[in-house]
Amino acid sequence: MNRLVKILGLVLLTVISGLFIFAEKDPPTDERYESKLINDYNVYALPLPESIDFAGEPVPMSDPDVRERMDRELLVNTYWQSNGLLMFKRANKYFPIIEPILEKHGVPDDFKYLAVIESGLLNAVSPAGARGIWQIMPATAREYGLEVNDNVDERYHLVKSTEAACRYLLASKERFGSWTLAAAAYNAGNAGINRRLEGQKVEDYYNLLLGEETGRYMFRILAMKEIMSDPKKYGFNFREKDLYTMVPSFVVEVDKPIDDLAAFALQYEINYKILKIHNPWLRETKLNNRSGKKYFIEIPHKGHYHTGL
Repeated sequence: MNRLVKILGLVLLTVISGLFIFAEKDPPTDERYESKLINDYNVYALPLPESIDFAGEPVPMSDPDVRERMDRELLVNTYWQSNGLLMFKRANKYFPIIEPILEKHGVPDDFKYLAVIESGLLNAVSPAGARGIWQIMPATAREYGLEVNDNVDERYHLVKSTEAACRYLLASKERFGSWTLAAAAYNAGNAGINRRLEGQKVEDYYNLLLGEETGRYMFRILAMKEIMSDPKKYGFNFREKDLYTMVPSFVVEVDKPIDDLAAFALQYEINYKILKIHNPWLRETKLNNRSGKKYFIEIPHKGHYHTGL
């Protein structure tokens, strides 16, 4: 009997000891947790740049309203880390195409950040119907020379849509005399910006009272310019091999209809998916082309994709 009591006592002691061990592995008390949180995780306020410009036009950083609006966008975009890293990755792929087109048209290089905030450098679709990396509306696209229909939508053609965006921005700059107002007009429309300037009797963007979207618009551009111009300052770390790149390609000239784009792709030892990745402006499974227009279809060089062929 005594032996049984001793055995039961040892078992109980073991269980109790185990409970104490288990308890040590539980989350710490509120006090210890808060201490650990403070010591191990920190979020910092960001020093605002004392001077910054857009397309050579200075931002009035001494204005308290301007400072608060700039601070908001800098914080939002710095601490949205996953989105920030994706912007760096995609920019490495698309900026080398966008930059020389801007330069050719005499549009300041800073406008590449407008494309970043418009679409995240994706072929996005807005609820209002804007599409592509430059988020161009159908009527504006046609006005500036892009083909837009169910079969072909050149808003998804990076080179052609960048050309159209440049023409729009140049027209806005000529109208307002300011690159900053031209950028704002890209969001709110030339008529919209003009109406607000006249109604509020001011001459520049930073003195306009605007709605939420257009009011934040320039500061979002400025924040992306600031962060993407100095990634390490804002805590973004990556290697060259982490960034996305364009797959080398060549173009095939086509001036006739293509009844089956999947079959067309197979001729070049790629599949339909890869053809559409490189030519998102082709919107259907065929190319109508009843007019005999010349189209240039991009074909990637062999060996870059797993085609399954």
